[in-house]
Amino acid sequence: MPARSQSIRYADAGVDRTRADAVKVRIQKLARSTFTHQVLAGIGGFGALYALERGRQPVLVSSVDGVGTKLKVAAQVGAYQVVGADIVHHCVNDIAVQGAAPLFFLDYIASSRLDPAVLEQVLRGMVRACRTLRVALIGGETAEMPGVYAPGEMDVVGCIVGVVERSKILPGRVRPGDRLLGLASTGLHTNGYSLARKLCFEVAGLAPRSHVPELHSTVAEALLQPHRCYYPVLKPLLEKGWLNAAAHITGGGLTENLPRVLPRNCAAEVHLDRWPVPVLFRWLERLGGVSAGEMLRTFNMGIGMVLVVSPRLQSKVERVLRRHRMKFHEIGEVIRKSRHGREGRQSVRYGGGWR
Repeated sequence: MPARSQSIRYADAGVDRTRADAVKVRIQKLARSTFTHQVLAGIGGFGALYALERGRQPVLVSSVDGVGTKLKVAAQVGAYQVVGADIVHHCVNDIAVQGAAPLFFLDYIASSRLDPAVLEQVLRGMVRACRTLRVALIGGETAEMPGVYAPGEMDVVGCIVGVVERSKILPGRVRPGDRLLGLASTGLHTNGYSLARKLCFEVAGLAPRSHVPELHSTVAEALLQPHRCYYPVLKPLLEKGWLNAAAHITGGGLTENLPRVLPRNCAAEVHLDRWPVPVLFRWLERLGGVSAGEMLRTFNMGIGMVLVVSPRLQSKVERVLRRHRMKFHEIGEVIRKSRHGREGRQSVRYGGGWR
């Protein structure tokens, strides 16, 4: 082959190392503001070091998740901080339901081309959430991958590590008669956005900034409500040992998430008329004529977390919830599963109709 008059650089393939290095400097400064004395080595090395200083029988609990297509809505209106906080809150909720206190968080942000301004917004959202929860943002990865991600596309993923004393791991002893307390969500949280986007932008033909009188907001404002973090209210309940189990209502809704914390001989009886379904979900339901079953398997329907509580402790738990100004409803109870009942995911029985 003939020799080229000019050599090809990495930047010619779409990866700008100078820009990436500048981004990493910003990340280091933001992340260090979340460090505690337990962080021995954080951003910059091949691995981060964290000193574990609690518990006689500590068990590490980890979880990894993504923001999903909520990112697409955020990108349409340039509201990236909310998804940064969302991924922290989602991950913390996921380990809190196993009784764990969060220790440190790692992120993965990838795109076809790193935009320093966008990346900084995402990181600021993460840092704000981490500082509020006293979680160290200890490391992560930023990747520029043209050809893997389409131009303008990005992905945000988070990994959380927490700790729980072995004797306090949830779920504990769940039994028939336990009450189900549903904690209010703040919207879709981070699940069901592919369907929500299809309903809003394809079926209804709306734009992100279209104002919807029924919602008293634009479409984007309604869809970008933050994912609520339940750890601050769960923490005192976990410390007192007052929860038998807890379920984070994410992808799969009540239908698929409640059975994950129930023993094989138990099912959940949920009364749909015991809480007011937020307007956003009813509006989405009407846009596409979506069936009740599909709504319950796709969205949280206004319940972002379910606590499984013994009747003798219910009043104490409710007092803590009220003290934290957490809206909640007693949405049902644990029942004994019939020997002839369907197994697996069909472990939630619904009664009544939505309010």
